[in-house]
Amino acid sequence: MTDFMSRKDLTLFLGFSGVVLLLPILATPFGAAYPDLLQRFMIFGIFAIGFNILFGLTGYLSFGHAAFFGVGSYAAMWSFKLLSLNAVPALLFALVVSGVFALAIGYVSLRRSGIYFSILTLAFAQMCYNLAYSVLTPITNGETGLRMALNDPRVLDRLFSDAPAGMPVPSLFGMSLSGWNGFYFSAFFLLATFLLAMRITNSPFGLMLKGIKSNQNRMNYTGFNTRPYTLSAFVISGMLAGLAGALLVVTDPLAGAERMRWTASGEVVLMTILGGVGTLVGPVLGAWIIKYFENIFSSFNANVLNSFYSFLPDGVREVAVTVSSKFVGEGWHLSLGLVFVLIVVFLPGGIMEGARRISAWLRRPRNGAKANRQLSAQGAE
Repeated sequence: MTDFMSRKDLTLFLGFSGVVLLLPILATPFGAAYPDLLQRFMIFGIFAIGFNILFGLTGYLSFGHAAFFGVGSYAAMWSFKLLSLNAVPALLFALVVSGVFALAIGYVSLRRSGIYFSILTLAFAQMCYNLAYSVLTPITNGETGLRMALNDPRVLDRLFSDAPAGMPVPSLFGMSLSGWNGFYFSAFFLLATFLLAMRITNSPFGLMLKGIKSNQNRMNYTGFNTRPYTLSAFVISGMLAGLAGALLVVTDPLAGAERMRWTASGEVVLMTILGGVGTLVGPVLGAWIIKYFENIFSSFNANVLNSFYSFLPDGVREVAVTVSSKFVGEGWHLSLGLVFVLIVVFLPGGIMEGARRISAWLRRPRNGAKANRQLSAQGAE
């Protein structure tokens, strides 16, 4: 269509944009149409897309991306405390700090590949977590975490206006980013991240990354220096993780060390594998499914289950509630684990592989009928 974007890519981007912007309506039947949850859908979608740029394109599996997520959160919080409640400086500051951080860690970690690279990133992430939790408490406030306060300096805000009367809330040039404003603000960055990932995937740079994933040794033997490409992918991925962490501070004005734990790094790996490694839409779908399980399934208690099974006889209802309670509420991880096992066993390519199979199955009868008509026509001739 144009040099910037093909017709296929434009259709994909417009379709994805439509789903994202209409999500408050589309999520209503699933009980997820409230701004805080949908904002988390956007944020962790960005986190998963950024991770997929590294893992999906280059094949480097990082177990330490939560470090950049946490660094972005702390950087944004300090921007809100020292500079301004405006989210733009906070996001820019988080991008710069997480980018520098990713450059330093990537420069060391990318000297190894395979499992050794994964262990190095995990080690760096755990060091960052322990530093934030216990050593750098003057900066991170330890296990309590950082919050905004009325007496924070906020020098840029105080130059142009009076201090806020109530609890400080992140804003965009005076417009509060709570509620639906925050959702559409985060949705804008998800769409921008998706467009960036699409452009990278289809660019010569993306082709180089795919070549590295396919056979890095062969590329090195030909005299091609792959290190700048892998380091660039690592930095871009880390910056997007930092952006997601900064946006989470806009949603939940707290920056804590728990966002840097190894479980957070494992979660983004699950999101990417669940949706489909190396695909554009898959990691976002994986992030949405996991966050849906975490926030909706975990809220089901015995009262909700009793109400749901109210049409059953008393004895049968008690059995159904007892069995179901193992998979919801505090046991929602069991449901998620079963879904993940089924996906890995039957759809190694994730949800997107399932979508491709369904699409191929739906097209098969039409193509078969067309072939039969062609054979009939040839026989008539």
